Amino acid sequence: MPRHIDTLFISHGGGPLPLLGDPEHHELVEQLTALGKSLNPPSAILVLSAHWEAPVATITAGANPSLIYDYYGFPAESYAIEYPCPGAPNLARQVHDALKKAGLPTSLDEERGFDHGLFVPLKLMFPQADIPCIQLSLMNPLDAGTHIEIGRALQTLDVDRLLVIGSGFSFHNMREFFNHSDPESNIRNEAFEKWLEDTVCNPDLTEADRTKRLIYWDQAPSARFCHPREEHLVPLFVCYGLNERPGTQHLSARILGKKTGTFIWSGSKGMLNLNAHTSRCRMPE
Repeated sequence: MPRHIDTLFISHGGGPLPLLGDPEHHELVEQLTALGKSLNPPSAILVLSAHWEAPVATITAGANPSLIYDYYGFPAESYAIEYPCPGAPNLARQVHDALKKAGLPTSLDEERGFDHGLFVPLKLMFPQADIPCIQLSLMNPLDAGTHIEIGRALQTLDVDRLLVIGSGFSFHNMREFFNHSDPESNIRNEAFEKWLEDTVCNPDLTEADRTKRLIYWDQAPSARFCHPREEHLVPLFVCYGLNERPGTQHLSARILGKKTGTFIWSGSKGMLNLNAHTSRCRMPE
């Protein structure tokens, strides 16, 4: 039986706000809730969070990781959020071995907990918290080509019904969130979103061309306006490297006043049954 791996790059929102009823996150909450109901039930989840960078590709390997409340200035309830999902030490070792075999520097960390790039979206998608999870760090420097190679290394994982989530943000200019009054800001935001959707989803691109566009992402329209620093985009590169084919679906949502995107590669190359806030990538003719 062929293994089934679903891959998502999600725009995960601002800190714990998706869990606090913030109106600027209602579209994201709807999408993540719908995704959790539409995906094939995963046997395990691997998350690449924009909020964990390390000198080498590091994997959480604890059996029962704690939560890291890595945000500041939010209400007290934000620091009492619970998501008691188990870890997956065996999966962590498989990821470690796959990266090592590919010649990538890697290590296991049995002490680190899960940051909000994992527990905020997963609390919406899989509220029962009963699916084993691990996190894989980004690697400094945040080189796109290296992270595509990390994704390619993960292709060798022999884990059926694995869900891989790149938890980032397709727009991440902190100064421009809530900037509703400047039309130029929204124009630049949407120009990059259009480029990103075309780059990830266009079936007419060769994979060599798609890879080149992602490696040189900072030459895209308004790239550095949308990402003054690229850590929230880098998980997308790993997601692409794992699949090396066009995305099967694109989800758009307005979060904190800006247009953002989420991308899906379905393990069966089919479409998920999602709500009206989603769109489908154009398939080859």
